[in-house]
Amino acid sequence: MGFNHLVKTEMLTMSGKVLTLGEIMLRLSPPYFKRFTQTRSFDVIFGGGEANVAVSLANFGINVDYVTRLPKNDLGDACIQYLRQFGVNTDKILRGGDRLGIYFLEIGASARSSKVIYDRDNSAIATADLGMFDWDTIFKDIEWFHWTGITPAISQNLAEICLSAVKEAKKRGITISCDLNYRNKLWKYGKSPLDVMPELVKNCDIAIGNEEDAEKVLGINAPDTDVTSGKLDPEKYKYVMGTITQQYPNLKFVGITLRGSISASHNTWAGLLYNGKDMFVSPHYEITHIVDRVGGGDSFVAGLIYGLLNFKDDLQEVLNFAVAASCLKHTIFGDFNLVTVDEVRKIMKGDVSGRVSR
Repeated sequence: MGFNHLVKTEMLTMSGKVLTLGEIMLRLSPPYFKRFTQTRSFDVIFGGGEANVAVSLANFGINVDYVTRLPKNDLGDACIQYLRQFGVNTDKILRGGDRLGIYFLEIGASARSSKVIYDRDNSAIATADLGMFDWDTIFKDIEWFHWTGITPAISQNLAEICLSAVKEAKKRGITISCDLNYRNKLWKYGKSPLDVMPELVKNCDIAIGNEEDAEKVLGINAPDTDVTSGKLDPEKYKYVMGTITQQYPNLKFVGITLRGSISASHNTWAGLLYNGKDMFVSPHYEITHIVDRVGGGDSFVAGLIYGLLNFKDDLQEVLNFAVAASCLKHTIFGDFNLVTVDEVRKIMKGDVSGRVSR
């Protein structure tokens, strides 16, 4: 495969805060697995990729800031209160703009897929200007910065803001992680992911994604993979991770989630972690009776960040923690993975019985 010797294998350390930046939205879901055409009410919560990571890390005891832009109205206030109750620092959130983005989620079951409808055009963060972001203040005491491919997909403004953010973080020696996160419905402003994402990834230390992200965002295909089979061969993804690190020698780690979609209610779940030389493979989980799979990838990312900060000598444990944490996310309604380190460790030890804890 010709692994690039420039990819470093040393672990990452941190004594300060993590910061994530992106859009958080109002999430409206029909209750009890109803369809949009059936429902007369919606469950109302908030969610978004980078906010999901922030909440997971806060639950794990990490000091984390979240940056976005919210309108100066009751919905913006409610969103901030929602984040605060989970321990996320919201002091750096900007206020202004006309509206909070919305997404509607119809939760699938069995052979019926989940469905997402976005209503986020001209949201407060999408219309933000680069000049609104004071990077000296935002990155003060920050040692880890996380962003996702969702952010530069929203608008040209956000693509420019995101690029400025990663360059400013890089200049300050901050560790940067990126979830490639391809969203076909969002790239509507005249640029494709391949026009925007490579320059951003060049500034990062860690990249995370799946086989679709690697193909659509970086133009790298995983050979002979069929996610509907429920059986994914990790060796076929080794080529993808090796190619990514060849093209982006700045990356110290590449993580990939392996989701086999047997049905909307039954997935297989595993993960891979690559350090430029060795590929680590997680245990394989069968997740049945899925409650909510949204945020599964974000919970994997948060688990990786937590692991890389705490299990400095054991990359296998780093990966196992991330996959166990994201396995648990599928049992929790909403975008956020509301689990503790102890609960994750219980899964890591093989206790998936679900017995009542008394």
